[in-house]
Amino acid sequence: MATNHRLRACLLAPALLLTVPTRPVTAQGQAPKPVVPIPPIEVVATRLPEAPHDVPASIEVISGDNLRVRGITSLKDALGLAAGVAVAPGGDAGPASGIPEFWGLREFDAFLLVVDGIPWGGALNPSVATLSLRDVERIEILRGPAPVTYGATSFVGVIHVVHRAAAARAKYLSASGGSFGSGSVAGDLVLPGSGSWNSRLSAELNREKFKDARTSYTSGHALWRMAKVEGDRRTWLTADVTMLRQDPASPHPREGASLTSAVPLDANANPDGAYLNEDRFVIAAGLDRPIREDAIWGTTVSATRSAQRQFRGFLVDISNGANNAAGYKEKIDITDIYADSHILWPSKSGWRFMTGADALFANGEATGATFSYTAPLTGSSATKVPEPTTLDKDAPNRRLFLGAYGSTEWRPTTRVTLSGGIRANATSERRGEDGAPSVSHTRLSGSLGAMYGLWEHGDNHVRLFANYRNTFKPAAFDFSLAENEGVLNPETSASYEGGFKVRTMAGKLDLEASAFHMNFNNLVTATVVNNLPALINSGKTRFKGIEVAADLRLANAVVARASYSAHDGKFVDFVQLFDGVPTQLGGKRVEMSAKQLWSAGLSFSPEKGLIASGNVNYMGDRYLNMRNTALAQGFATFDAGIGYRTALAEFRIDGRNLGDRRDPVSESEFGDAQYYRMTARTVRAGVVMKY
Repeated sequence: MATNHRLRACLLAPALLLTVPTRPVTAQGQAPKPVVPIPPIEVVATRLPEAPHDVPASIEVISGDNLRVRGITSLKDALGLAAGVAVAPGGDAGPASGIPEFWGLREFDAFLLVVDGIPWGGALNPSVATLSLRDVERIEILRGPAPVTYGATSFVGVIHVVHRAAAARAKYLSASGGSFGSGSVAGDLVLPGSGSWNSRLSAELNREKFKDARTSYTSGHALWRMAKVEGDRRTWLTADVTMLRQDPASPHPREGASLTSAVPLDANANPDGAYLNEDRFVIAAGLDRPIREDAIWGTTVSATRSAQRQFRGFLVDISNGANNAAGYKEKIDITDIYADSHILWPSKSGWRFMTGADALFANGEATGATFSYTAPLTGSSATKVPEPTTLDKDAPNRRLFLGAYGSTEWRPTTRVTLSGGIRANATSERRGEDGAPSVSHTRLSGSLGAMYGLWEHGDNHVRLFANYRNTFKPAAFDFSLAENEGVLNPETSASYEGGFKVRTMAGKLDLEASAFHMNFNNLVTATVVNNLPALINSGKTRFKGIEVAADLRLANAVVARASYSAHDGKFVDFVQLFDGVPTQLGGKRVEMSAKQLWSAGLSFSPEKGLIASGNVNYMGDRYLNMRNTALAQGFATFDAGIGYRTALAEFRIDGRNLGDRRDPVSESEFGDAQYYRMTARTVRAGVVMKY
């Protein structure tokens, strides 16, 4: 579809940009094929295929082929070259998880994770640890608040992971092994269909071990997709099952301005037999139907059941004294339901409209118990601690997010696009047992966007864009056993963004640059109550910065990318108690917010013969604490991979963090002043068979 007839629609303007690599050469020695223009991409915000440079927002698309060329299986590595984004591996959710940073804010709930159109974590927090990148078609990234189609869910970014369609014919088997005894087997299968129905199954079993003592995870995952497409009519059904078993690592305590030397680098203070496990089951279905005047009606529903079991601990005193560690056992059961129904009207006289309504519901309960124990600082052995049998603490939570939304786009000329959207939000939350009071909020949110084609010539163009977004989100809830507060105040933000998108060299080079400013109220931050993690509101905060990214797609299947961002996140008005003394943090930088990020990568991926890739990532200096007395210096990591392709197989070897940097990258919510480090260097070899 021509871009002149594309919807740029939706408020908060959509979600995706570039980095879809060129189609590779057919064989070594043949003349290279011409560069193929980037095709339209399904955009999570507009729900229609849209070219990244046609939307007035900072967006990016990473193709599944790009991930496979780079040997990528984790979200951290997948977003390694994304502009202004950095993912800290591991964290409190376990070694299989990660904590993304967008716009200079690194919070576990500040972004929205969507998988095949379903919010992955529902009305609670993104479930990064259970995310699978097996058989992915693309990853869509929107920087800034979520679009009106998803409502009160995020402030700084949306990550939409899209798996291959049920009708895809590609079939693969793979196996790999590497550092510390890690290994995996996986397959993507085409299943027998029935009539016009297509069916596809992806399955994997992965065992990942780490240099940290007694730290690993084992995951089993299966994704089944079934779909029927008849002209403009589409019906689909999916089922996703994840079984995750994690042996958690320990955060490293800080003393004064730096991490303590009293605790060895890879020590683990968890009790013997510590675990962080989850069984997650998702079923989803949807349909698209043409209705009156060629409009399209679409509906999606999903139901998720998560059963989590935890037994873990952490240091509370940097000494070898008795009871220098605290732990807890917790059982968390969550049910969440998502439903969305919307109508897209065809373009008339330069106008296009979308309207819809959705609901996010979550009901969960945590029961648990706490205990004290003694852990050796050396981490040389694990302390045997009997698991509590009486779970005398509980943290129930019930959430309901409802929304009605609408968006419009107007193209008065071929070079001018104006878009806007509005959403009516109604939320209700109850923390505690039946009979506890519920807290409700009713609020509008929305955005305006504009794009102007300053210069257009064939495949080349220079386009200016700007947008304003205003949104809110009920405060995060993490099933803490601290029982220290009721429902926190909702977070709110107003953001402004502007920049330009350039395509030149007959479509071979893309460049995007943007600047943003966001005023944030009631940001939720972590604290500790009675040796247990808890959350508090943190007054007024401000985030601003610039972000630049460039992609170069050359003949012979060579793709290069570079990005740079400068972020400045600061507290504006936030009084926090330190040692019982109220302290005004206004003017201080937000903790763990890197001032600069940059990355550069190069890949070579013909259909046959030698393949190779490499990238470097830099994270600038950041303060480890709110008072800005502990500064961590910037550091760079380097990844590389090399392999060989034949018509039926690919053999490769990949190295991550080859310089073995172990810098602190995220702050724990367990205990005071404790941090997770960059994971140690790993090398993995593998084979992928086509059949």
